[in-house]
Amino acid sequence: MKTELILLRHGETEWNALGLLQGHRDSPLSTEGLRQADALATRLSTLSFSALYSSDLGRALETARRIATRTGHEVHADARLRERGLGLLEGLTRDEARQRHPDIFGEYATNSPDYVVPGGESASQRLGHAVECLGEVGQRHPGERVVVVTHGGVLSSFFRHSLGIPPNTPRAFSVRNACWNQFDYHQGSFVLVTWGDLTHLRDASRDDP
Repeated sequence: MKTELILLRHGETEWNALGLLQGHRDSPLSTEGLRQADALATRLSTLSFSALYSSDLGRALETARRIATRTGHEVHADARLRERGLGLLEGLTRDEARQRHPDIFGEYATNSPDYVVPGGESASQRLGHAVECLGEVGQRHPGERVVVVTHGGVLSSFFRHSLGIPPNTPRAFSVRNACWNQFDYHQGSFVLVTWGDLTHLRDASRDDP
């Protein structure tokens, strides 16, 4: 039996609004981000699902907790659903990172899956953690629907992984705050069903920088 995985990106944060690279560092949800999280909660309040999982970073947890307030689910936090750690680039805009650490940012900007940012991790390392976690969730909930709150970078890598797109291919798709994405899990494989659904929001949300 397949497992229906509803993968959500957290609501907009104050750093998202400023264009800062976050990684494992955190910032609160903005006023708009709180509105987005509540819109997700409203949509999910009318949908039956078995469990609610989340990254353990604050911006994802706050989004998940606002959902849980409406749906009554316990939030299961898992560090494997975290955003990619960006080490010394965290807290900088892309322009600042380019100016202060040109060689490091240049390597990061190539989208090389195995490049480890100093003090951080590679995209392939982070993807491996997420795939492991989502596979376990899929096996734990056969024939059920599960909601997972995670991050833009994780979703971007997982999208490529599931469709067999080379990880360093330039991104030609959006990963907006509070976007709704569905993948079906069956016998170790993930199949994309829905991507980038924002029908629960009246206004466009911010894309992943």
